[in-house]
Amino acid sequence: MPLPVAILQTSEQAAVLLDPQRLRLLNMLHEPDSAAGLARRLQLPRQQVNYHLRALEAAHLVHLAGETRKGNCVERLLQATATSYLINPEVLGDLTPTVDQDKFSAGYLAATAARAIADLGNLQAAATKSGKKLATLTISTEVRFASPQMRAEFAAEISAALAAAAARYHAPNAPGGRTFRIMLGAYPASTAPKKEHQIEHTHA
Repeated sequence: MPLPVAILQTSEQAAVLLDPQRLRLLNMLHEPDSAAGLARRLQLPRQQVNYHLRALEAAHLVHLAGETRKGNCVERLLQATATSYLINPEVLGDLTPTVDQDKFSAGYLAATAARAIADLGNLQAAATKSGKKLATLTISTEVRFASPQMRAEFAAEISAALAAAAARYHAPNAPGGRTFRIMLGAYPASTAPKKEHQIEHTHA
C-alpha cells in the first residue's frame, strides 16, 4: 500500500523525481505495472522505460509489488512508493528558506511551511526506522472575509484563543511530556488548475 505522502530527504532523490519522463512514470504507477506494460501504454522502447525505472527504484520512489508470468518470461511489477511526494527543503542547503521578522509577509509563511515540511520529513524518517507512528494534528478550513477589517479582527481573535490554549496546556516540566510546534497561517485560496505532466518521447 503506497504512502499518502512521502517526503524526499536527498537531492539525489529530488533530481530523479523531477525528471519529466520519470515523473510521468510515477504518475502511471499508482497501480502496479511492468516495464513492458508501461512501454506499451506510452509507446516507448522498453529499454528506455527500463532505464528510468531502474533510476526510480534506486531512489526508492518505486518498489517491487509482485511478479507476473507471460509465457516463459517473468515480469516484475513495480508500484510507486507513495501517492504524492514532497521534497524536504533542507536539500537546498544554504538556500533553505529562513524565517524573517515580518509575520504578515508571504516569505514568513513560506519559510514557516518549509520548516514544517523539513521537520516532518526528518521525523517521518526516524519514525519509520523505529517502526513507530508519528503523532501529528492538522486543522484546516476556509473562511470568506467580507472585508480586510473582518480579516484583521479574525486574526486577533484566533491569536488570542491560541495564546490562551497554549498557556493552559503548556507543561514545560511535565515528566515524559513532548513539545509540539503549533503553526497557524492564512493565504488566499487558489483555484488555479493543476498542470498535467508531459513525457518527452526521446531516447535516453
